[in-house]
Amino acid sequence: MQLEQQEDQAQFKLKNASASIKERRRRGLTWYPVTITQEDIGFGGKVVLELERPAHRQDLHLFQVGGAAALFSSAPGYSGTHSASDRPVVSGVVTRVRRNKLLLSTTKEALPDWVLDGSSLNGSTLGVDLTFDEVSYREMNQALSAVMAAHGNRLAELRDVLLGAQAARFRAPQADDLFYPSALNDSQLAAVRHVVTAQDVAIIHGPPGTGKTTTLVQAILETIRRERRVLVCAPSNTAVDLLTEKLAERGVNVIRLGNPSRVSELLLQHTLDAGVMAHASYAKMHAMRQTAQQHREAASERVRNFGFEERQRRQWLREEARTLRQAADDLERFMTEDVLESVQVITCTLVGASHRAIRHLGFETVFIDEAAQALEPGCWIPIAKGQRLVLAGDHHQLPPTVKSEKAGREGLRETLFEKCIQRQPGTARMLKVQYRMHAHIMGFSSEKFYGGQLVAHPSVRHADLAAYDPRFNSPRFDDPRFAPDLPVEFIDTAGCGFQELAIPESRSTANPEEAHLLLERLEQLLALGEPTDPDRRPLTIGVIAPYRAQINYLKDAIEDSEVLNGLLLQRRLSVGTVDSFQGQERDIIAITLTRSNPQGEIGFLSDIRRMNVGMTRARRKLLLVGDSSTLCRHPFFAELLAYVKGVGGYRTALAV
Repeated sequence: MQLEQQEDQAQFKLKNASASIKERRRRGLTWYPVTITQEDIGFGGKVVLELERPAHRQDLHLFQVGGAAALFSSAPGYSGTHSASDRPVVSGVVTRVRRNKLLLSTTKEALPDWVLDGSSLNGSTLGVDLTFDEVSYREMNQALSAVMAAHGNRLAELRDVLLGAQAARFRAPQADDLFYPSALNDSQLAAVRHVVTAQDVAIIHGPPGTGKTTTLVQAILETIRRERRVLVCAPSNTAVDLLTEKLAERGVNVIRLGNPSRVSELLLQHTLDAGVMAHASYAKMHAMRQTAQQHREAASERVRNFGFEERQRRQWLREEARTLRQAADDLERFMTEDVLESVQVITCTLVGASHRAIRHLGFETVFIDEAAQALEPGCWIPIAKGQRLVLAGDHHQLPPTVKSEKAGREGLRETLFEKCIQRQPGTARMLKVQYRMHAHIMGFSSEKFYGGQLVAHPSVRHADLAAYDPRFNSPRFDDPRFAPDLPVEFIDTAGCGFQELAIPESRSTANPEEAHLLLERLEQLLALGEPTDPDRRPLTIGVIAPYRAQINYLKDAIEDSEVLNGLLLQRRLSVGTVDSFQGQERDIIAITLTRSNPQGEIGFLSDIRRMNVGMTRARRKLLLVGDSSTLCRHPFFAELLAYVKGVGGYRTALAV
């Protein structure tokens, strides 16, 4: 963890030292411009600022309560001679975020002149930057310390079960275990029953397209029928948002802690702030805060005659303002506790489980989604609050992001999900029916990663492009290269001389000729035009490359194609790395494998979990383009090529 924190901090400084305000704002790291709408004195005499950005700026952002932030000025003299790393700033902690306003508790007892100058100019020159996230690392380290020190308590028992030192317990199933009606398949129902009967830990193992989220929501519904309140977490805000929406749609009383990354009306009405604002006592608290502010402003007014009586009056106003603020804070704490007392489900990120509003709460069951993508130290934060644990995910898809290679090698990349499923295999139930892709697209991943247990649902088993539009099943007599289409196709560039180009400055790789071949094949597929059936939705296409340099080249080349650029503008075509397609699907997925060299070096293509994710995004068509002479020195790609040949999808680029 220390290695990871050091590397993360170094990368944060490097990435943001030279980034423009516009770029930082795009990344969600900056609000600019901001105006100071309120100034107050907080704990220890430190200045507390309410900052507001323009109402029309609805950019998504990463600011959250507890996060470190810094106020800065872009005015000449304050920024013109300073880089982002050494310009003067006022540091602090975000204590409240609401739409376009945030509260920054600073470390200063008085504001410097440049802040006052920036806030008084026409058109504010002030902005606020998110600074390095010390909070997450602090919470993870505290959680690790608590787990290591645990003895003779429930946390110690859960630790021993999860790490395989103690057997996991399950009670005998009962006929009335499942109450809510559902259309789940047998493996999904078995997973829900498994969750209900688990006394320590249960795992829902969800391969691609098997309905993991649907199953998890059903398991939560069955759990809250028996328990007063549960905690539901995930490592990413996007996953937390999705679960919150799905639970709300099922009529669950759910509260989302932290900032939703998807700004939707449904999500906003389920935030803690919305719950507090809807409380019967909110108007009273709001009036108290307004009166306190009026007293504070009156105590600061300039008068001609400043004598003993005026001094006494000002002292009384300040004391009244302080008393009212304290009473308003106490009332807000009461309202928050009252709102949380009545909810069935609280959702948040892993670090969000340390939120001050629920710091004192305990839960009978804690659910963690995307657990196979979560760092183990982060998982222990919510686990410490529970008596029972449910993990959901798939350890054959994307691993957690670890920035320090040394930390990854020394164990940080291995997740708690992996440890538990390996040491306690009886805790897991795998979902076996997938509803996304054609059986041939599914086949290789099923054999390689899931023991051949995946089954394609009848609705997708034969759902190739020909099932979408019969014209895809007819040879194009005007183009002999266009054969009847196949759901899986590998175009082999071996012998074509399509050599990769290394870009040392960015440690990236491109293969322009391979990129052109892939785009040419896509254009052939799309030459049929729009579907003849007006009720059919248009096809969606995803183009995946393992390297940023190849992605950039593809994007430039697509601009030169009238057909493909039109789809890009319509958002029917997207280009990115495997990571950007996680949790998504497209009708056609085209992957350029890029690497082609005499040494047979394939770099991080050897992370076969990424290939599993990339290939299983496709619904109707998977197109792979690569050099078999380079790739097949790795056993995974040799097996993949043998599979494609077995289903009749192999073609050499020499004949295309």
